[in-house]
Amino acid sequence: MGNLAVKLTPKAEKIIKKGHPWVFSDSIVKLNKKGKTGDIAILFSRQTNQVYAIGLYDPESAVRIKIIHRGSGVPIDAFFFKRKMEQAYAIRNPLLQGNTNAYRFIYGENDDFPGMILDVYNVIGVLKIYSAIWFSHLPSLIPYMAEISQVKAIVLRLSRKLQEGKTPYREGDVILGKLKSPEVIFKEYGVHFKIDVIQGHKTGFFLDHRDNRRRIGAMAEGKTVLDVFSYAGGFSIHALVGGAREVTAVDSSVQALKLAEENAALNLHQGKLHTLAGDAFELLEKLAEEGQKFDVIVIDPPSFAKRKKEKEIAKKKYAELARLGVQLAHRGTVLLLASCSSRISKAEFLAAHRREFSALGVKYRIEAITGHDLDHPITFDEGSYLKSVYYRIL
Repeated sequence: MGNLAVKLTPKAEKIIKKGHPWVFSDSIVKLNKKGKTGDIAILFSRQTNQVYAIGLYDPESAVRIKIIHRGSGVPIDAFFFKRKMEQAYAIRNPLLQGNTNAYRFIYGENDDFPGMILDVYNVIGVLKIYSAIWFSHLPSLIPYMAEISQVKAIVLRLSRKLQEGKTPYREGDVILGKLKSPEVIFKEYGVHFKIDVIQGHKTGFFLDHRDNRRRIGAMAEGKTVLDVFSYAGGFSIHALVGGAREVTAVDSSVQALKLAEENAALNLHQGKLHTLAGDAFELLEKLAEEGQKFDVIVIDPPSFAKRKKEKEIAKKKYAELARLGVQLAHRGTVLLLASCSSRISKAEFLAAHRREFSALGVKYRIEAITGHDLDHPITFDEGSYLKSVYYRIL
Protein backbone atom coordinates (compact mmCIF):
# COMPACT_ATOMS: atom_id res chain seq x y z
CA MET A 1 0.00 0.00 0.00
CA GLY A 2 1.20 3.48 -0.80
CA ASN A 3 1.27 6.70 1.21
CA LEU A 4 -0.76 9.76 0.29
CA ALA A 5 -0.13 13.35 1.37
CA VAL A 6 -3.41 15.14 2.01
CA LYS A 7 -4.60 18.64 2.91
CA LEU A 8 -8.18 19.52 3.82
CA THR A 9 -10.37 22.59 3.90
CA PRO A 10 -9.91 24.70 7.06
CA LYS A 11 -13.31 23.60 8.37
CA ALA A 12 -12.63 19.89 7.81
CA GLU A 13 -9.15 20.15 9.37
CA LYS A 14 -10.67 21.71 12.48
CA ILE A 15 -13.31 18.94 12.73
CA ILE A 16 -10.74 16.16 12.37
CA LYS A 17 -8.47 17.77 14.99
CA LYS A 18 -11.44 17.74 17.37
CA GLY A 19 -11.65 13.96 16.97
CA HIS A 20 -14.13 13.23 14.18
CA PRO A 21 -13.15 10.09 12.22
CA TRP A 22 -14.53 10.88 8.74
CA VAL A 23 -13.05 12.95 5.91
CA PHE A 24 -15.61 13.47 3.14
CA SER A 25 -14.50 13.68 -0.48
CA ASP A 26 -15.45 17.36 -0.85
CA SER A 27 -13.22 18.26 2.12
CA ILE A 28 -10.02 17.28 0.31
CA VAL A 29 -8.26 20.21 -1.36
CA LYS A 30 -4.87 18.64 -2.09
CA LEU A 31 -3.83 15.04 -2.82
CA ASN A 32 -0.30 14.34 -4.06
CA LYS A 33 -1.34 11.40 -6.29
CA LYS A 34 -4.28 9.19 -7.17
CA GLY A 35 -5.08 6.98 -4.22
CA LYS A 36 -5.93 3.28 -4.14
CA THR A 37 -8.22 1.45 -1.70
CA GLY A 38 -6.46 0.97 1.63
CA ASP A 39 -3.66 3.48 0.96
CA ILE A 40 -2.36 5.28 4.04
CA ALA A 41 -3.51 8.92 3.92
CA ILE A 42 -1.33 11.32 5.91
CA LEU A 43 -3.06 14.60 6.82
CA PHE A 44 -0.84 17.69 6.90
CA SER A 45 -1.82 20.98 8.52
CA ARG A 46 -2.44 23.81 6.07
CA GLN A 47 -0.54 26.35 8.18
CA THR A 48 2.30 24.39 9.84
CA ASN A 49 2.64 21.48 7.40
CA GLN A 50 2.80 19.17 10.42
CA VAL A 51 1.09 15.75 10.48
CA TYR A 52 -2.03 15.82 12.68
CA ALA A 53 -3.87 12.63 11.66
CA ILE A 54 -3.56 9.47 9.56
CA GLY A 55 -6.31 7.50 7.85
CA LEU A 56 -7.03 4.84 5.24
CA TYR A 57 -8.10 5.93 1.76
CA ASP A 58 -11.41 4.71 0.35
CA PRO A 59 -12.05 5.93 -3.24
CA GLU A 60 -15.39 4.06 -3.40
CA SER A 61 -16.97 5.94 -0.49
CA ALA A 62 -18.18 9.49 0.15
CA VAL A 63 -16.19 9.14 3.40
CA ARG A 64 -12.97 9.25 1.40
CA ILE A 65 -10.57 8.97 4.35
CA LYS A 66 -11.31 7.03 7.54
CA ILE A 67 -9.12 8.13 10.45
CA ILE A 68 -7.06 5.53 12.35
CA HIS A 69 -4.63 7.81 14.22
CA ARG A 70 -4.56 11.35 15.63
CA GLY A 71 -1.37 13.25 16.37
CA SER A 72 2.07 13.35 14.80
CA GLY A 73 3.33 10.77 12.34
CA VAL A 74 3.82 7.13 13.38
CA PRO A 75 4.64 3.96 11.40
CA ILE A 76 1.39 2.31 10.28
CA ASP A 77 2.26 -1.37 10.46
CA ALA A 78 0.94 -4.55 12.08
CA PHE A 79 2.37 -3.53 15.46
CA PHE A 80 0.50 -0.21 15.28
CA PHE A 81 -2.78 -2.10 14.92
CA LYS A 82 -1.77 -4.63 17.57
CA ARG A 83 -1.39 -1.79 20.12
CA LYS A 84 -4.84 -0.49 19.14
CA MET A 85 -6.30 -3.96 19.71
CA GLU A 86 -4.62 -4.26 23.11
CA GLN A 87 -6.12 -0.92 24.14
CA ALA A 88 -9.56 -2.08 22.96
CA TYR A 89 -9.27 -5.39 24.81
CA ALA A 90 -8.33 -3.63 28.06
CA ILE A 91 -11.63 -1.68 27.92
CA ARG A 92 -13.62 -4.93 27.56
CA ASN A 93 -11.74 -6.99 30.13
CA PRO A 94 -14.07 -6.15 33.07
CA LEU A 95 -16.95 -7.84 31.20
CA LEU A 96 -15.04 -11.11 31.12
CA GLN A 97 -14.89 -11.18 34.93
CA GLY A 98 -18.71 -11.38 35.11
CA ASN A 99 -19.39 -14.94 33.88
CA THR A 100 -19.57 -13.59 30.32
CA ASN A 101 -17.59 -14.73 27.27
CA ALA A 102 -19.26 -12.80 24.44
CA TYR A 103 -18.33 -9.18 23.71
CA ARG A 104 -17.58 -6.66 20.97
CA PHE A 105 -13.80 -6.65 20.77
CA ILE A 106 -13.50 -4.01 18.02
CA TYR A 107 -16.18 -1.36 17.53
CA GLY A 108 -15.33 0.42 14.29
CA GLU A 109 -14.43 4.10 14.39
CA ASN A 110 -14.79 4.16 18.18
CA ASP A 111 -11.71 1.93 18.49
CA ASP A 112 -9.89 3.49 15.50
CA PHE A 113 -10.84 0.58 13.21
CA PRO A 114 -13.34 2.39 10.92
CA GLY A 115 -15.60 0.04 8.98
CA MET A 116 -14.67 -3.00 11.04
CA ILE A 117 -16.53 -4.90 13.77
CA LEU A 118 -15.15 -7.91 15.63
CA ASP A 119 -17.50 -9.76 17.97
CA VAL A 120 -16.30 -12.67 20.10
CA TYR A 121 -18.63 -15.54 21.03
CA ASN A 122 -16.86 -17.92 23.38
CA VAL A 123 -13.81 -19.02 21.32
CA ILE A 124 -15.17 -17.93 17.93
CA GLY A 125 -14.64 -14.47 16.45
CA VAL A 126 -17.00 -12.97 13.87
CA LEU A 127 -15.34 -10.22 11.85
CA LYS A 128 -17.72 -7.93 9.96
CA ILE A 129 -16.18 -5.69 7.32
CA TYR A 130 -18.00 -2.65 5.90
CA SER A 131 -15.16 -1.16 3.85
CA ALA A 132 -12.68 -2.64 1.38
CA ILE A 133 -9.90 -0.54 2.95
CA TRP A 134 -9.20 -3.49 5.29
CA PHE A 135 -8.72 -6.30 2.78
CA SER A 136 -5.04 -5.58 2.11
CA HIS A 137 -4.33 -5.27 5.84
CA LEU A 138 -6.23 -8.33 7.09
CA PRO A 139 -3.47 -10.96 6.61
CA SER A 140 -1.23 -9.13 9.08
CA LEU A 141 -4.03 -8.26 11.52
CA ILE A 142 -5.80 -11.61 11.89
CA PRO A 143 -3.03 -13.34 13.91
CA TYR A 144 -3.07 -10.51 16.47
CA MET A 145 -6.87 -10.62 16.71
CA ALA A 146 -6.60 -14.29 17.63
CA GLU A 147 -3.64 -13.82 19.97
CA ILE A 148 -5.27 -11.06 22.03
CA SER A 149 -8.81 -12.45 22.18
CA GLN A 150 -7.68 -16.12 22.27
CA VAL A 151 -10.29 -17.19 19.73
CA LYS A 152 -9.72 -20.47 17.89
CA ALA A 153 -11.48 -19.47 14.67
CA ILE A 154 -12.59 -16.28 12.92
CA VAL A 155 -15.54 -16.11 10.51
CA LEU A 156 -15.75 -13.25 8.01
CA ARG A 157 -19.05 -11.46 7.39
CA LEU A 158 -19.29 -8.78 4.72
CA SER A 159 -21.63 -5.82 4.35
CA ARG A 160 -24.22 -6.17 1.59
CA LYS A 161 -22.36 -3.64 -0.55
CA LEU A 162 -19.11 -5.61 -0.32
CA GLN A 163 -20.90 -8.89 -1.04
CA GLU A 164 -22.17 -7.40 -4.30
CA GLY A 165 -18.71 -6.24 -5.42
CA LYS A 166 -15.44 -7.97 -6.28
CA THR A 167 -13.53 -8.90 -3.13
CA PRO A 168 -10.71 -11.31 -2.27
CA TYR A 169 -13.01 -12.88 0.34
CA ARG A 170 -16.51 -14.31 0.41
CA GLU A 171 -19.30 -13.97 2.98
CA GLY A 172 -18.91 -16.68 5.61
CA ASP A 173 -15.25 -17.49 4.89
CA VAL A 174 -13.41 -19.00 7.85
CA ILE A 175 -10.26 -16.88 7.74
CA LEU A 176 -8.54 -18.36 10.79
CA GLY A 177 -8.64 -21.85 12.31
CA LYS A 178 -11.47 -24.34 11.76
CA LEU A 179 -15.16 -23.96 12.50
CA LYS A 180 -16.61 -27.28 13.64
CA SER A 181 -20.15 -25.95 13.48
CA PRO A 182 -21.74 -22.58 12.61
CA GLU A 183 -23.75 -22.93 15.85
CA VAL A 184 -21.83 -21.48 18.77
CA ILE A 185 -22.85 -21.50 22.45
CA PHE A 186 -21.76 -18.64 24.70
CA LYS A 187 -22.74 -17.20 28.06
CA GLU A 188 -23.83 -13.76 29.24
CA TYR A 189 -23.85 -13.28 33.03
CA GLY A 190 -24.20 -17.06 33.27
CA VAL A 191 -27.17 -17.22 30.85
CA HIS A 192 -26.49 -19.47 27.86
CA PHE A 193 -27.29 -18.71 24.22
CA LYS A 194 -26.78 -20.46 20.91
CA ILE A 195 -26.36 -18.51 17.67
CA ASP A 196 -25.43 -19.18 14.05
CA VAL A 197 -22.30 -17.17 13.25
CA ILE A 198 -22.67 -17.62 9.46
CA GLN A 199 -26.43 -17.25 8.89
CA GLY A 200 -27.34 -15.12 11.94
CA HIS A 201 -28.33 -11.45 11.63
CA LYS A 202 -25.36 -9.01 11.73
CA THR A 203 -22.70 -11.10 13.53
CA GLY A 204 -25.27 -13.46 15.08
CA PHE A 205 -26.50 -11.61 18.17
CA PHE A 206 -27.07 -8.10 19.56
CA LEU A 207 -24.40 -7.61 22.22
CA ASP A 208 -25.20 -3.93 22.80
CA HIS A 209 -28.26 -4.75 24.98
CA ARG A 210 -26.34 -7.03 27.35
CA ASP A 211 -26.74 -4.85 30.44
CA ASN A 212 -30.42 -4.16 29.66
CA ARG A 213 -31.04 -7.92 29.43
CA ARG A 214 -29.39 -8.34 32.83
CA ARG A 215 -31.63 -5.61 34.26
CA ILE A 216 -34.78 -7.26 32.92
CA GLY A 217 -33.69 -10.61 34.29
CA ALA A 218 -33.16 -9.08 37.72
CA MET A 219 -36.74 -7.74 37.88
CA ALA A 220 -38.50 -10.76 36.32
CA GLU A 221 -39.05 -13.06 39.30
CA GLY A 222 -42.66 -14.23 39.45
CA LYS A 223 -43.63 -11.84 36.63
CA THR A 224 -45.32 -12.13 33.24
CA VAL A 225 -43.05 -10.70 30.55
CA LEU A 226 -43.66 -9.57 26.96
CA ASP A 227 -40.61 -9.44 24.67
CA VAL A 228 -41.42 -7.69 21.37
CA PHE A 229 -39.04 -7.94 18.37
CA SER A 230 -37.42 -10.71 20.39
CA TYR A 231 -35.12 -12.17 17.70
CA ALA A 232 -33.29 -15.10 19.37
CA GLY A 233 -34.90 -14.38 22.74
CA GLY A 234 -32.21 -12.31 24.45
CA PHE A 235 -34.55 -10.56 26.90
CA SER A 236 -36.88 -13.59 27.07
CA ILE A 237 -34.21 -16.02 28.25
CA HIS A 238 -32.78 -13.63 30.84
CA ALA A 239 -36.33 -13.14 32.16
CA LEU A 240 -36.91 -16.91 32.38
CA VAL A 241 -33.60 -17.51 34.15
CA GLY A 242 -34.49 -14.60 36.45
CA GLY A 243 -37.63 -16.46 37.54
CA ALA A 244 -40.36 -15.11 35.24
CA ARG A 245 -43.59 -17.09 35.44
CA GLU A 246 -44.45 -16.67 31.76
CA VAL A 247 -42.68 -15.00 28.86
CA THR A 248 -44.27 -14.20 25.49
CA ALA A 249 -41.77 -13.60 22.67
CA VAL A 250 -43.00 -11.78 19.54
CA ASP A 251 -41.05 -11.69 16.28
CA SER A 252 -41.73 -11.72 12.54
CA SER A 253 -39.26 -14.58 12.02
CA VAL A 254 -40.39 -18.14 12.78
CA GLN A 255 -36.73 -19.19 12.55
CA ALA A 256 -35.69 -16.63 15.18
CA LEU A 257 -38.44 -17.79 17.54
CA LYS A 258 -37.34 -21.40 17.08
CA LEU A 259 -33.85 -20.31 18.11
CA ALA A 260 -35.36 -18.56 21.16
CA GLU A 261 -36.99 -21.85 22.17
CA GLU A 262 -33.67 -23.66 21.75
CA ASN A 263 -31.96 -20.99 23.85
CA ALA A 264 -34.58 -21.41 26.58
CA ALA A 265 -33.81 -25.15 26.61
CA LEU A 266 -30.11 -24.41 27.23
CA ASN A 267 -30.92 -22.88 30.64
CA LEU A 268 -32.48 -24.01 33.92
CA HIS A 269 -35.80 -22.27 34.62
CA GLN A 270 -39.34 -23.02 35.76
CA GLY A 271 -41.26 -20.53 33.57
CA LYS A 272 -43.11 -21.01 30.29
CA LEU A 273 -42.06 -19.49 26.97
CA HIS A 274 -44.80 -18.67 24.45
CA THR A 275 -43.89 -17.52 20.95
CA LEU A 276 -45.96 -15.42 18.52
CA ALA A 277 -44.82 -15.04 14.91
CA GLY A 278 -46.05 -12.15 12.79
CA ASP A 279 -46.21 -8.39 12.45
CA ALA A 280 -45.49 -6.91 15.88
CA PHE A 281 -47.91 -3.97 15.51
CA GLU A 282 -50.78 -6.28 14.54
CA LEU A 283 -50.00 -8.83 17.25
CA LEU A 284 -49.83 -6.14 19.96
CA GLU A 285 -53.20 -4.78 18.83
CA LYS A 286 -54.64 -8.30 19.05
CA LEU A 287 -53.21 -8.87 22.55
CA ALA A 288 -54.68 -5.54 23.66
CA GLU A 289 -58.09 -6.44 22.21
CA GLU A 290 -57.95 -9.68 24.18
CA GLY A 291 -57.39 -7.66 27.35
CA GLN A 292 -53.98 -9.15 28.08
CA LYS A 293 -51.69 -7.37 30.54
CA PHE A 294 -48.05 -7.94 31.43
CA ASP A 295 -45.85 -7.05 34.41
CA VAL A 296 -42.75 -6.31 32.30
CA ILE A 297 -42.83 -5.25 28.64
CA VAL A 298 -39.77 -4.92 26.39
CA ILE A 299 -40.18 -3.31 22.96
CA ASP A 300 -36.88 -3.21 21.07
CA PRO A 301 -37.56 -2.72 17.33
CA PRO A 302 -35.05 -2.66 14.46
CA SER A 303 -33.91 0.71 13.17
CA PHE A 304 -36.81 2.65 11.66
CA ALA A 305 -34.67 5.51 10.29
CA LYS A 306 -31.73 4.28 8.26
CA ARG A 307 -32.05 7.36 6.03
CA LYS A 308 -32.72 10.98 6.93
CA LYS A 309 -36.02 11.05 5.03
CA GLU A 310 -37.35 8.22 7.23
CA LYS A 311 -37.10 10.21 10.47
CA GLU A 312 -40.70 11.43 10.67
CA ILE A 313 -42.12 7.99 9.91
CA ALA A 314 -39.80 6.53 12.56
CA LYS A 315 -41.06 8.98 15.21
CA LYS A 316 -44.65 7.93 14.44
CA LYS A 317 -43.74 4.26 14.74
CA TYR A 318 -42.01 4.81 18.11
CA ALA A 319 -45.09 6.71 19.34
CA GLU A 320 -47.36 3.91 18.12
CA LEU A 321 -45.28 1.29 19.98
CA ALA A 322 -45.46 3.41 23.15
CA ARG A 323 -49.26 3.49 22.81
CA LEU A 324 -49.48 -0.27 22.26
CA GLY A 325 -47.12 -0.91 25.18
CA VAL A 326 -49.27 1.16 27.54
CA GLN A 327 -52.42 -0.70 26.44
CA LEU A 328 -50.79 -3.94 27.56
CA ALA A 329 -49.60 -2.52 30.88
CA HIS A 330 -51.31 -2.33 34.25
CA ARG A 331 -50.49 -0.19 37.24
CA GLY A 332 -46.87 -0.91 38.21
CA THR A 333 -45.80 -2.41 34.88
CA VAL A 334 -42.24 -1.69 33.75
CA LEU A 335 -42.24 -0.70 30.07
CA LEU A 336 -38.84 -0.71 28.36
CA LEU A 337 -38.85 1.20 25.07
CA ALA A 338 -35.65 1.08 23.00
CA SER A 339 -34.35 2.59 19.77
CA CYS A 340 -31.30 1.69 17.71
CA SER A 341 -31.91 4.48 15.16
CA SER A 342 -28.88 6.78 15.26
CA ARG A 343 -30.83 9.46 13.35
CA ILE A 344 -33.34 9.70 16.20
CA SER A 345 -31.83 11.56 19.17
CA LYS A 346 -32.57 10.68 22.75
CA ALA A 347 -34.53 13.93 23.10
CA GLU A 348 -36.66 13.11 20.03
CA PHE A 349 -37.27 9.58 21.29
CA LEU A 350 -38.40 10.81 24.70
CA ALA A 351 -40.57 13.52 23.14
CA ALA A 352 -42.41 10.94 20.99
CA HIS A 353 -43.29 8.99 24.16
CA ARG A 354 -44.18 12.09 26.13
CA ARG A 355 -46.69 13.27 23.53
CA GLU A 356 -48.30 9.84 23.31
CA PHE A 357 -48.53 9.35 27.08
CA SER A 358 -49.98 12.84 27.47
CA ALA A 359 -52.64 12.21 24.82
CA LEU A 360 -53.59 8.95 26.56
CA GLY A 361 -53.60 10.52 30.02
CA VAL A 362 -51.01 8.02 31.22
CA LYS A 363 -49.06 8.76 34.38
CA TYR A 364 -45.57 7.34 34.51
CA ARG A 365 -42.15 7.62 36.05
CA ILE A 366 -38.84 7.25 34.21
CA GLU A 367 -36.77 4.82 36.27
CA ALA A 368 -33.68 4.68 34.05
CA ILE A 369 -32.30 5.74 30.69
CA THR A 370 -29.43 3.59 29.42
CA GLY A 371 -27.12 3.60 26.43
CA HIS A 372 -24.44 1.27 25.15
CA ASP A 373 -22.66 -1.33 27.27
CA LEU A 374 -18.93 -0.80 27.89
CA ASP A 375 -17.83 -2.86 24.87
CA HIS A 376 -19.53 -0.23 22.69
CA PRO A 377 -17.52 2.89 23.65
CA ILE A 378 -18.67 6.11 21.96
CA THR A 379 -16.05 8.57 20.73
CA PHE A 380 -18.09 10.67 18.27
CA ASP A 381 -21.73 11.71 17.98
CA GLU A 382 -22.65 9.50 15.02
CA GLY A 383 -21.26 6.48 16.85
CA SER A 384 -24.08 6.69 19.39
CA TYR A 385 -27.32 4.98 18.44
CA LEU A 386 -28.80 2.94 21.33
CA LYS A 387 -31.35 4.52 23.68
CA SER A 388 -33.38 2.52 26.21
CA VAL A 389 -35.97 4.09 28.54
CA TYR A 390 -37.48 2.27 31.53
CA TYR A 391 -40.96 3.59 32.30
CA ARG A 392 -42.94 2.65 35.42
CA ILE A 393 -46.64 2.96 34.55
CA LEU A 394 -48.46 4.60 37.48
